[in-house]
Amino acid sequence: METFEVPEVVVLRLPLYVRALTQLLADEMEVVSSQQLGNRLQMTPAQIRKDLSYFGRFGKQGRGYNVHFLLAELRQILGLDREWCACLIGVGRLGRAIINYPGFTPQAFNVVAAFDNDPDQVGQAFGRLTVQPMSELPETIAARDIRIGIVAVPASHAQTVIDALVQNNVQGILNYAPIAPQVPMGIVMRNIDPVLSLQSMTFYLQQMD
Repeated sequence: METFEVPEVVVLRLPLYVRALTQLLADEMEVVSSQQLGNRLQMTPAQIRKDLSYFGRFGKQGRGYNVHFLLAELRQILGLDREWCACLIGVGRLGRAIINYPGFTPQAFNVVAAFDNDPDQVGQAFGRLTVQPMSELPETIAARDIRIGIVAVPASHAQTVIDALVQNNVQGILNYAPIAPQVPMGIVMRNIDPVLSLQSMTFYLQQMD
């Protein structure tokens, strides 16, 4: 199985399966059918079976999926069976919230460094992290094997920060700044902008009025 053969929309759904299966495991459910999984995720059983077929055969017809086995397989496919080191750029209110978010660690992500270009922020301790100046970015990325960068800076600085991450071989970037960043081919970029989500939501709300 080559990753480029898997449609991106399928890859984006895999974490939803992992979340649902984790909840089922917590509920001590050992076997789940595609129908039951579909009901939880508001998807059709056929879509779930098609998505999973890109990665192999995980269940038997009429018997469903072993929850523990399928969860372990999907975590391995997503690379969640290992730890990924990340760095945070920008320790304003959003950045501090990200640092203090406890949900990263159980999901295999470890924020190991934080950076800011504000002299008032550099040297400040937030939890187990001490804010470093941007000048230390290259050395720290290399020393800590950082593969993911989290960008939480104002829009006016975001592209510069993203360029610096790319130049220092960070291949995955999670961007919270409200811009459409430009990155080279081969960089995995994910943008999080709640305003865009709200604007698309109001389209549907307006149709209801």
